[in-house]
Amino acid sequence: MGAWAGLALLLLLLVRTPTPQGRQPRSHTLHYLFVCASEPGHGLPLFEALGYVDDQLFVSYNHESRRAEPRAQWIGDKTSSRLWLQLSQSLKGWEHMFIVDFWTIMDNHNHSKESHTLQVILGCEVREDNSTRGFWKYGYDGQDHLDFRPEMLDWRAAEPAAHATKLEWEEHKIQNKQNKAYLERDCPEQLQRFLELGRGVLDQPVPPLVKVTHRVDPAMTILRCQALSFYPQNITMRWLKDRQPLDAKEGGQKSVLPNGDGTYQGWAALAVSFGEEQRYSCLVEHPGLDQPLIVTWEPSPSSALVIGVSSGITVCVIIFFTGILFWTLRKRQASSGATRDYVLASYDS
Repeated sequence: MGAWAGLALLLLLLVRTPTPQGRQPRSHTLHYLFVCASEPGHGLPLFEALGYVDDQLFVSYNHESRRAEPRAQWIGDKTSSRLWLQLSQSLKGWEHMFIVDFWTIMDNHNHSKESHTLQVILGCEVREDNSTRGFWKYGYDGQDHLDFRPEMLDWRAAEPAAHATKLEWEEHKIQNKQNKAYLERDCPEQLQRFLELGRGVLDQPVPPLVKVTHRVDPAMTILRCQALSFYPQNITMRWLKDRQPLDAKEGGQKSVLPNGDGTYQGWAALAVSFGEEQRYSCLVEHPGLDQPLIVTWEPSPSSALVIGVSSGITVCVIIFFTGILFWTLRKRQASSGATRDYVLASYDS
């Protein structure tokens, strides 16, 4: 598993928190994703970092540039030089700390000569009632490894191989108190500052553009519901048959992916019997929509024309061959009658 693939897996499994539907107040998150990748014989590990407010990428950092780079217009235009300097210094400090942590974990695994990856997810959530939750999790080679429990000031080992590192890190009591302070105080304060900078952007939902397309396979029709260019990421896409929801096991395949410009795209595919396409519709719910949207597949004029022409050709072919068959039968009947007359004439003579 690649470094960023493992990181994305950890993000989906460990961090993702459902966001309420609709235009009501919702929780917000600030989280950073870090990856270290070792290359034996090449000195320091490769290091990259990405920062997100909610699900919007706003900053990136890597070992080569050693500086924070804005990845969203609202952060680049409005952030003061002082705040940006503080963010850059924080990312540099985390790079140093996580590389040391990486070496510690590799040593405890006796993996100093192989190529490995370390993934880290840390951040905080501020809920609707202003309560907070912090998270700080490590993954090693794409698998859960350790996570920090601020309320206990200790580490939970997700696998037996992480136990040695857990015991070593729990001896660093001052460091663990600093970790707790960041998660419970510094991170929420930073999140609030970023939300202020992103006001009018981060809190403004963008409704999806929805359409249903179809593709005919030899034995069935594949309907595909597409939701394009929406924000935030949370969206519900369900298939209906005769306006009734399908069971989860019949709902088909679904996926939501980032576009790279801060918006998202989603799709849901369903296999249906040929000729029954109009019985199915796609129900879409999103904070940017005032009410749920129901969309069905509508043949385009060109498709209708093709279908009409094809049907016309088919009818013409049927009429043509029917005419040939009728003409052939009449000809045979005529020939048979002439032969019979000839035989009877011969007999009479």
